Amino acid sequence: MKILVVGGTGALGAHAANYLSGQGHEITIASRRAPIKGTPIADLPFLQGDYVNGEFTPDRLRGFEAVVFAAGNDLRHCPSLDNAEGQLHHANVEGIPSFARSAREAGVKRMVQIGTFYPQAAPELLKDSFYIQSRLLACEGTRAEGRPGFDVISVNPSFMVGGVTGLASYMLDPYVEWALGKTEAPLFAPAGGTNFMSYLSLSQAIEGALLRGEPGKAYLVGDETLSVAEYLNLFFEAVGSPVRIESRDEAHPIFPDFMMVQGRGNWIRYEPDPEETKLLGYVRNDVANGVAEAVASYQTTHFNAA
Repeated sequence: MKILVVGGTGALGAHAANYLSGQGHEITIASRRAPIKGTPIADLPFLQGDYVNGEFTPDRLRGFEAVVFAAGNDLRHCPSLDNAEGQLHHANVEGIPSFARSAREAGVKRMVQIGTFYPQAAPELLKDSFYIQSRLLACEGTRAEGRPGFDVISVNPSFMVGGVTGLASYMLDPYVEWALGKTEAPLFAPAGGTNFMSYLSLSQAIEGALLRGEPGKAYLVGDETLSVAEYLNLFFEAVGSPVRIESRDEAHPIFPDFMMVQGRGNWIRYEPDPEETKLLGYVRNDVANGVAEAVASYQTTHFNAA
């Protein structure tokens, strides 16, 4: 299948592009910036553009059979929090469905949009988070662009962990450095927990959605529900450290409170639907492998940078 991966230079998009290429698909990367040299996706064809600015016109999308849309904005993309709500609305609520319309006009047959688990797994959070609201509206609005001959499917994953060789991770690298003893921080984890999922599991679910997903469906995917302490202890185990941390109801610099959308001390628990898991064909109990992949990616990237 000839597939365009939008957001293909980010962690999830790059992993999916590399995985899909390994499965025999013909992959092109689309992003604002070219892939970093030394990453597995650096030699794949590249289409430069910014979906937020409407640069992926139907003419540029013609010839692709399918699209994996792994882009989307969060608060990191907002230059100022003063207009964050407006920017997220423009990028997510307007921009992603607009891209889907261009893909439909171009003759693309299948589109898989990568969203987030919050609207399905914890809908009670919607009323207080314009970010989560924007992702829900993007998910609904993009699927609404589906027509006979243009299937749109959403895959909504949980808290992700994994790695791509040569690609630094603003989120996961600090955990690896802490476990290696390169960062001084208190040896505990904030209370609470959530569902976690490896990059590999998600990449497999993406291919499953491309090949077998039900048009118009939003799949809530995930793997293991763990406490934050259980999750972070996997990093210490992966680097061979004997340190094991416990939970405390205190803020922590390595896993700050803003990363716990549900609030420190609270949980987001769910078990993915077994029939949907089977349909999409992704592995379970893979979070420890995702952590090991993150550690290996950090070590490779750090070595190459040195």
